[in-house]
Amino acid sequence: MTDATISEPGDRLKPLSPAMLRELSVRSDLQGTLRSLCHYAVVVLVGSSIWKVSSSFGILWASPLMVIQGYFIAFLFMALHETAHKTAFRSRGLNLAVGYLSAFIIGQPYEYYCLFHWDHHRYTQNPERDPELIVGVKPKSDTQIALAYSGLLQVAGRLRLMLGHAVTGKVTVPWIPENKRAIIVTEARVYAALYALLLTLSLWFSSALLLEVWIVPLLIGQFFLRPYLLAEHTGCERTRNAFQNTRTTYTGVVVKWIAWNMPYHVEHHAYPSIPFHALPKLNSIVDGEIVYRGRGYIRTTRETWAWFRRNRQSAQD
Repeated sequence: MTDATISEPGDRLKPLSPAMLRELSVRSDLQGTLRSLCHYAVVVLVGSSIWKVSSSFGILWASPLMVIQGYFIAFLFMALHETAHKTAFRSRGLNLAVGYLSAFIIGQPYEYYCLFHWDHHRYTQNPERDPELIVGVKPKSDTQIALAYSGLLQVAGRLRLMLGHAVTGKVTVPWIPENKRAIIVTEARVYAALYALLLTLSLWFSSALLLEVWIVPLLIGQFFLRPYLLAEHTGCERTRNAFQNTRTTYTGVVVKWIAWNMPYHVEHHAYPSIPFHALPKLNSIVDGEIVYRGRGYIRTTRETWAWFRRNRQSAQD
């Protein structure tokens, strides 16, 4: 997804000049490579530490490292997201390579996600057209809200959908056009076959390596990723205006690094052709126009949780 005009020009409160948009939209193989290598290096380093500690002292001693690993693995979603826009790198090949790898690790088929996310940008906050709202949970109790924030239902849902595509060969979700459905089925079957192969090898060698350094951390990481994702649009206006239907959350440098600068989410939705490394500069230009401004993810999570409770109570009245 590379079109900078997904939002109509009239939807923007403070559009950039064409020259400024061109300047900010320059992609960089260097920036993408540095961010990708650093992110993956941390995953490999922490994963190696988990395996060494677990082998020497037992899995309980490695548990804190598994929580850290979970954070970094789950947030490989941001690498998938940026490469889906084809803005992580100047090179299309590098975008695809990092995108496919990241997608496989987090269990989110790449081609499917690209089409899902394209419609999310086209129809943001439209309850009848935005895929995130269509497949999103609609909690009816505090327990269901807690499950939504755990992210586990979302992981189970997308794996079930992928297996359904692989087994039945049918794709019925509206955001996948007819001419792309064969690709989605093939992709799902390749993913399922590779996961089955890894499971078979793990059982053959009686190894818990993948379970300890990948699968369990990925599930743990959803407890960090899902509240972050829910902060992007929850409680914002149901309008096409990117400055009103999306939230930018002001947070620390570490979180911005792990999330590939996507806490600047209003900026991203208003100008989706601008790559992750230019979003801080874009924020300095449009900051005063942003309507929904989160002040850290702990506070913003409390606010979005409260929104779900109010929304639930309104629906019951």
